[in-house]
Amino acid sequence: MLVDAETTGLQHARDEVIEIGAVACTYNNEGIVGDVVSIYSGLRQPSSPIPPEITRLTGITDDMVAGQEFDIATLDALIEPANLIIAHNAAFYRPFCEKLSPSFVPKAWACSVSEIKWADLGFEGNKLGYLVGQSGLFHEGHRATDDCHALPEVLARAVEEGGQSPFAELLRSSTRCRIRIFAENSPFDMKDHLKARGYRWSDGSDGRPKAWWIEVDEDLYDDELHYLRTEIYRWDEAEPLTIRLTAENRFRL
Repeated sequence: MLVDAETTGLQHARDEVIEIGAVACTYNNEGIVGDVVSIYSGLRQPSSPIPPEITRLTGITDDMVAGQEFDIATLDALIEPANLIIAHNAAFYRPFCEKLSPSFVPKAWACSVSEIKWADLGFEGNKLGYLVGQSGLFHEGHRATDDCHALPEVLARAVEEGGQSPFAELLRSSTRCRIRIFAENSPFDMKDHLKARGYRWSDGSDGRPKAWWIEVDEDLYDDELHYLRTEIYRWDEAEPLTIRLTAENRFRL
């Protein structure tokens, strides 16, 4: 199932979903997208007026959402049988969706931004507008249901004749386990080394530890642990905090 939403802002803790779209499709294990079987689209009035910049971006006005509420029962009926929830930037949408309905919580999620190597497929960027345009398609962007209809069209198209579709790559990526490693209490003078290796800084404001961190494929974990022990901590028994990420908890943490 593909899901997209429009919100009053970027902060999961305080902002609200004002539109949600969901399109349920069939697919097989080879990554072939089948038929659309169900669609849901809804608007909801937030607790405060929609910010002007959101209206400019989405076209959604206070008049459009006045008195509107989501039909959560209908939405849940789409979510319950879904094997995989796909969002274009799942790290943004998953927390909003899980606040909206607990039916989203136990589901496996996949991200069509971060789990497909779009550049290797010849695309100039991973924003949906670029992908749609370079696929020879056209759609009205920044409305939830329109984006949900456009994304499966892009995912289903093989870049080369006889080649595999982006969706096939996404399906494979979603089954892989990754390890998130937090280099807590690493020496301050090692920050440039960590940054050069691809570590990112977490300031602790989002509930994560305050530390440099990285995500690696499960089969690369031993190499990364060896790097930290020998180059950063210089202690053979160092055990940095690690979190195992699967499709069930990825993009939530």
